[in-house]
Amino acid sequence: MPAKADMFRLTMLRALLVLAAALSISPAHAAGALNIGVQLEPPNLDPTSGAAAAIDEIVYANVFEGLTRINEDGAVSPLLAESWTVSGDGRIYDFKLREGVTFHDGTSFDAEDVVFTLNRAKAPESTNAQRPIFEIINEARATGPYSVRITLNEPLGAFPTYLGWGDAVIVAEESAATNASNPVGTGPFKFLRWRRGASAMLVRNDDYWGNRPALDRINFIFIPDPTAAFAALMAGDVDGFPNYPAAENLGLIERDDRFKIVTGTGEGEMILAINNGAPPFDDIRVRRALNHAIDKQAVIEAGLFGFGTPIGSHFPPHHPSYEDLTGLYPYDPAEARRLLAGAGYPDGFETTLALPPPAYARRGGEVIAAQLEAVGVEVEIRNIEWAQWLDQVFANKNYDLTIVSHTEPMDIDIYARDDYYFQYHSDAFNKVIAVLLGETNPARRDALLREAQEIIAEDAVNVFIASSPKIAVWSKDVTGVWANAPVQANDLTDADVVGRAPLAPGDHPTRMLPLWPIFVVIALAFTVVAVFARASPAFLARRAASMALTLFTASLVIFFLIEIAPGDPAAFMMGLNADPAAVDALREELGLNQSLIARYASWIGGLAMGDFGVSYTYRTPVAELMAERIWVSLPLALLAFAISTAIGIPAGLAAAARRDRASGKAIVATAQAGVAIPNFWLAILLVMIFAVAFRWFSAGGFPGWDAGFFSALKALLLPAIALAIPQAAILTQIMRSSTIETLREDYIRTARAKGLTRRETLTGHALRNALIPVLTILGLQFAFLLAGGVIIENVFYLPGLGRMVFQAIAQRDLIVVESVVMVLVFAVVAIAFLIDLAYAIVDPRLHGERR
Repeated sequence: MPAKADMFRLTMLRALLVLAAALSISPAHAAGALNIGVQLEPPNLDPTSGAAAAIDEIVYANVFEGLTRINEDGAVSPLLAESWTVSGDGRIYDFKLREGVTFHDGTSFDAEDVVFTLNRAKAPESTNAQRPIFEIINEARATGPYSVRITLNEPLGAFPTYLGWGDAVIVAEESAATNASNPVGTGPFKFLRWRRGASAMLVRNDDYWGNRPALDRINFIFIPDPTAAFAALMAGDVDGFPNYPAAENLGLIERDDRFKIVTGTGEGEMILAINNGAPPFDDIRVRRALNHAIDKQAVIEAGLFGFGTPIGSHFPPHHPSYEDLTGLYPYDPAEARRLLAGAGYPDGFETTLALPPPAYARRGGEVIAAQLEAVGVEVEIRNIEWAQWLDQVFANKNYDLTIVSHTEPMDIDIYARDDYYFQYHSDAFNKVIAVLLGETNPARRDALLREAQEIIAEDAVNVFIASSPKIAVWSKDVTGVWANAPVQANDLTDADVVGRAPLAPGDHPTRMLPLWPIFVVIALAFTVVAVFARASPAFLARRAASMALTLFTASLVIFFLIEIAPGDPAAFMMGLNADPAAVDALREELGLNQSLIARYASWIGGLAMGDFGVSYTYRTPVAELMAERIWVSLPLALLAFAISTAIGIPAGLAAAARRDRASGKAIVATAQAGVAIPNFWLAILLVMIFAVAFRWFSAGGFPGWDAGFFSALKALLLPAIALAIPQAAILTQIMRSSTIETLREDYIRTARAKGLTRRETLTGHALRNALIPVLTILGLQFAFLLAGGVIIENVFYLPGLGRMVFQAIAQRDLIVVESVVMVLVFAVVAIAFLIDLAYAIVDPRLHGERR
């Protein structure tokens, strides 16, 4: 027997060593690949049907190309159009197209693709965010296989520039309908796969018509949390961030010789927007007073961590037509008070400041509120989510002041929109913009742009604070990336990683795991537990009816509470400068114009048939999204549950058996500390130790089960530990209390009197009865681990259900929120049913109650 025991121990030790070796392989980049961290995941991958900047950041210039392109310096150059001519009246453009270009699916590019793209963009049912630009096109027709004539209704001097935006990239009729999930363009990289919530991957297009890219592959890794972004960078999981989201860490990064910080210019104008239509802000003296009251440099230090250039109008300083108007309203609190007194407010007034989620708004808002209060303006700060901001501020103009950054290029013309949320109107400004739109002469366009800047600055429409810089952090080996951002994109055509070897071919798209195995396992679990619990059909029928009633009631509460929350999903998806008609078209497409009752009936009917609907943002069936995410959340929950149970139950038994000894008291003290430690703090600590310091693990992300069992398990281990430790501590305390109470029972004393050892009594008699109250805790814990891991999923940027719900709430993707929450409610109710049946297995006295 001892020899067998030694052999068993040796075998187990070898197995543990193999597992440790598999898990201790440090994360390494795939050779020939550039791994890029981005904060926002795109809602879809078709830039012609969505306004999200996150779309262009992945596919613009990499996958899709337009007739023209915007260069890093903001200049326009030919791309799919080799050249063009313009008629004398500025209305007719003749484009000569590039020959020998093919789309990624093998179809050829020709004039018909250009005509199709432009007609699709201007169609009444178009959801293109910039549809007004295309509506100015009277006709687009092919004048030859590789020549196109575009006739405009009126001159549009910036037309070649607009054709270089992501909204105007050329798509093929054969693939346009599926570009949202499987983009097909003509660019230097082809789409390979999109792990929603995790990453998007592009591979080199070896048939590209232009210069062959140096990179074999680009991995865009979605990391929304700034702390996680810093950890991923330090751990070497990414090669850099083109827009680094944690400026507060730049000092630490600057001292690390592995990285370089690249500061460039961007198109973002950070403004304190003023509701010009609401008193007292309809008085120009009040608006000018606000301009004098604000120290812009102090706001830049707080909101942008010192990275930013003060501006005096709504125009980026790097543009050749920029007019420096920062001296028009110098920081002068005394002048601000004088202007307020002249406007009839010698003692100031009360106002509200609506702040959306970005750090620049929340941090900068605190400084602005303090500066305004110094001149007598009492400010009530209201922190709101983006959906509320779009609904209350942008759509309904229900605000006084707000802080936002406008990132669209050359968007000064928004001040000519009378119904825009600024509620500003100027005949003089509108006239300048009208002339500008038809002007093609560069010198005259420059003069008009300067005049437009002067008008809105003189009228103090808003407080123009700063031009937001583009701050990138890259590995020192990365070359060929843009420093500036004239458009919201990451053009990686010339990017390279010095010294990185090329990739071997043969990667394939991910295969999505189905949902049906999960439902089969659930059904088997119910069957097995019901048999062992000796539950009668009548009891099962009663509980099933009770579950159905609970789920129906939950569906009503979930649907109507979510639907009445503020925020229009269509407006959120289309962005600030979207055409209202395009927003209405999208609302109709999504079925949002139907009544609440009709939408509920459609949703609940679909659920009954197993149809969870189609995601508003991803344009993908919700069932597919859940299938992708549940194979992360469920294994994570099971692993955390196994760890917490393996620790909590033995520790609780040991603490009870040794309650009067130092070891028992040490277990109790450790459990109390485990309960007190927040799991997100523990998660960050684990990342800093095992990912950043030792580099045994990645800081986050999930490679997918197709990458190998050990790779996937390794990615889930640290998150599972962070989830499990607090739950194990709770379980330890519950198990200890229950065991101590059981050990005081008469039958335990009788067993001891008959000569049974303490161990035999504990394991043979006390354990089973002590487990009865613990079963309830186990059920609640598993439900929490499955549904409540959103914080851990964000810290480790895991593509799980919790993070998906969090993102869907932020994006107002109502159908996803409603469906996933219903699934989680079903899981909680089902687990409660299983635990109820399990009581009878543990305690045979309950068999009669299950009949």
